[in-house]
Amino acid sequence: MAALALACVALAALPQQKAAAQQTQTLFSGDVSHGGFGGPVIRFGSLDGDLALWLGGRGGWIINFSNQHSISLGGGGYGLVTEHRLPQPFDPERKELAGIGYGGFEVEYTNRTYRLVHMTASTLIGAGGITIREDTLDMEIDDREAEPFFVIEPGVHAELNVTSFFRISGGLTYRFTSGIDYGGYSDGDFSGPNALITFKFGAF
Repeated sequence: MAALALACVALAALPQQKAAAQQTQTLFSGDVSHGGFGGPVIRFGSLDGDLALWLGGRGGWIINFSNQHSISLGGGGYGLVTEHRLPQPFDPERKELAGIGYGGFEVEYTNRTYRLVHMTASTLIGAGGITIREDTLDMEIDDREAEPFFVIEPGVHAELNVTSFFRISGGLTYRFTSGIDYGGYSDGDFSGPNALITFKFGAF
């Protein structure tokens, strides 16, 4: 009887041992922590062949996986700072400048975030608008609606951990636009490579 009882106990333990050996597989393993960041962004690119400067900011929610890699989900917005005359002004007697802004949802993947210098990859998907910014008579032009356009902008960046709460990155992106037909501008005048510097403040 004692031998039979031991055999039953051994048979009952086998499924448990097998289940322990076959751990559940997951896409991301280990501890998961959360953080967030925000900060200004400086962008350099071209507009119709001329150097263009964009200023803006972005922020996001950070999901860290075992301090090895992270994903941030957030958004950003950017506006044109430099002056660019419309190639085909609506009123040739006025100094009509392009007023342009765009923004949207941004997702970023960071590899080996614990390292002093590491790489990230990002994508922005959103929309923007182009209109007239000012004229020679210093009169506001408010009778013409902004021309909307779609934008998607992937990029890669090198990021430096300056302190525990501050990071700075430099990167290259490529902006694709669709739907621009305004004042002589087309999508070809906006689509192209950009260099940018991002300042991140937060809990990483």
